[in-house]
Amino acid sequence: MTITVIGVDGAALPPGGEALLDKATLVVGGRRHLDLHVRNGATTIELGALGKALEALAAHTAEHGPAVVLASGDPGYFGVLRALRDKGIRPQVVPAPSSVQRLAALVGRPWDDITVVSAHGRGLRQALNVCRARPAVAVLTAPGAGPAELGAGLGGWRRTLVVAEDIGGDEVVSTVDAADAAKRTWREPNVVLCLADPDTVAPRGWLAGGEPLPGTAGWALSEDEFAHRDGMVTKAEVRAVALARLAPAPGTLIWDVGAGSGSVAVECARFGAAVVAVERDPVQCVRIIANVTTHGVDVRVVEAEFLAAVHGLPLPDAIFVGGGGTKVVRAAASVGAPRIVVSLAAVDRVAPARDALRDSGYRVEGVQLSASRLADLPDGSSRLSAVNPVTVVWGVRS
Repeated sequence: MTITVIGVDGAALPPGGEALLDKATLVVGGRRHLDLHVRNGATTIELGALGKALEALAAHTAEHGPAVVLASGDPGYFGVLRALRDKGIRPQVVPAPSSVQRLAALVGRPWDDITVVSAHGRGLRQALNVCRARPAVAVLTAPGAGPAELGAGLGGWRRTLVVAEDIGGDEVVSTVDAADAAKRTWREPNVVLCLADPDTVAPRGWLAGGEPLPGTAGWALSEDEFAHRDGMVTKAEVRAVALARLAPAPGTLIWDVGAGSGSVAVECARFGAAVVAVERDPVQCVRIIANVTTHGVDVRVVEAEFLAAVHGLPLPDAIFVGGGGTKVVRAAASVGAPRIVVSLAAVDRVAPARDALRDSGYRVEGVQLSASRLADLPDGSSRLSAVNPVTVVWGVRS
């Protein structure tokens, strides 16, 4: 069985593509590609219902002649090639440039620093959270998960969208604010480049998609790494446990409630999560912004009482509650996030926080953290200096 996957990039096929297509007795592809390229009377199957096309290709033996699959751009880059291999088909591949390459070329921008995410078959939530977190993201869109939906979901984040419409056809490139993108109707197929700063390109790196997270400094950073007021900062040992339970990662959204100096928010953002920090104190909000800038991450800061702001925020994957009392814990639990972590300095607040999580259907665990750190003595020897104990309670729900 001879099956070749040919990438289609605009009107012209890549070198050798036309000769392969002329010999094919079966051609699978999108309707536009079939209408544009098939001229030899071969049997055609529209690449809409993927299962039907895969079955036909798997049943196509060598006696039937060669078969061709026409696919947009590079078939091995978030394309049909994986589905073919899962079906036991090992095709030859003649690629064309991917839509991300085309868009970057159209705007004259290097693309090795761009994180690429796909919304095909999985909705927009994870892709949207990466756009909220990273400075340069290309989104492979899908019907119902396109530039308008992306722009609507980026409310509260300052982002510029570069949209290429009708990729491979009469391509039009537009640069718009996220809010403007939400109001427009866009032609398909399209691809989106989401930028925190359209005029900034990252320095030459060594890893495609940008620097790895959380970077060489690790996590649970020293309190000295953050601007804070009179020691009012979540201690490193507490952050280490909280991060383990919050599980921040690319594609997730974390709320830091009662964020204080924003140390937990910053640490979550360093892991690649999108983060919203809610803090009622305007002075603390300034500190959060300073810490965010120092660590080169992106955190949306909401200056508000949490009980007033909770219903206007995008739904999180995890919530950290660093202050606010039992009412705040109950309000956070009512959102239904899969994971909630609560940090408590006062012992008498532990049981009410536990009960608030249980009442909302969470499976609750907790730990009391008592750390003693090495401290230098005048003679050069060391002693152990105790840090105030903190109880960390967390809830998990399916």
